[in-house]
Amino acid sequence: MPEHTLTAALSDCAEEGLHVVRVSKFYDTPCFPAGAGPDYVNAAAVLQSDLPPVAVLKALHRIEARHGRSRNKRWGMRTLDMDLLAAGDLVLPDAASQARWRDLPPEQQIRCSPSKLILPHPRLQDRAFVLVPLCDVAPDWVHPVTGKSVAQMCAALPASDTEAVKPRE
Repeated sequence: MPEHTLTAALSDCAEEGLHVVRVSKFYDTPCFPAGAGPDYVNAAAVLQSDLPPVAVLKALHRIEARHGRSRNKRWGMRTLDMDLLAAGDLVLPDAASQARWRDLPPEQQIRCSPSKLILPHPRLQDRAFVLVPLCDVAPDWVHPVTGKSVAQMCAALPASDTEAVKPRE
C-alpha cells in the first residue's frame, strides 16, 4: 500500500538526520507522466536539517532505495519518489541555471536530467500533485525566483489539474 510506504519513508527521515516538522494529508493523484504506471499517493513534508541540500537529496535517495526504488528510467515506474523541492530561499546552482531548467520544453524534460541539484525544483510551479499537498504545509512559502507563493502558484493551475488531486480517504 502506497500510504504505508510513505509513512515508513517519513519515519526513516530521522535516521538520516532529517527532522519532519509538518506533513500534509495524503492525496490520490494521477500518474505522471500519464501511462507510466498506476496512479500515485502524494504528500508534502517540511523537513529541518543541518545537512546541506545535496546531502539532504542523497539521504532522500537512500530512503527511496530502502523502499525498493531503482532509478532505471527517467519518470518511469517507481515505488517511492522523494523530491527535494526547495531549501528556504536558496537558488541552486544559480538563477540562470534554475531558469533554464524551469523553462525547458516538455519534450526535452523527459530526455534531460540535470547533473547538479536544481533548487527550487524546476517543475514545482507546474504540478498540482506537488502544489496541492504543499499548500497544506507551506502555503505562504515564496518561490525565490518567481516571487509567487505556493498558494498563488496552485491557484494559477487549471482547475482540472487541482481537482484531480484528491485527499485520500
